[in-house]
Amino acid sequence: MNTIFTALLNDEAGFIVSAELVLVATICVLGMIVGLNEVSLNINNELEDVGSAFGCIQQSYCTSGLRGHNAHVSPSSFIDRPDFCIGENDIK
Repeated sequence: MNTIFTALLNDEAGFIVSAELVLVATICVLGMIVGLNEVSLNINNELEDVGSAFGCIQQSYCTSGLRGHNAHVSPSSFIDRPDFCIGENDIK
């Protein structure tokens, strides 16, 4: 048993492969962190664009009154005031 343990302790055949795997894994993890950071930034930018598009929808409408055959509909209107954060790139 002691000879097997000594043989395993002195065996360095897989050392280079292990060091290379650690280096490749570290580079992959760093690349994933940078990539996920960019994905997160782009998703936030797109959601901000969607929010700005909803805020820029004009909601005002106006109908003039109708009259005819003993019926009458009074005119109607609506004014859309600007929202608090209506400009583009307001969310940081």
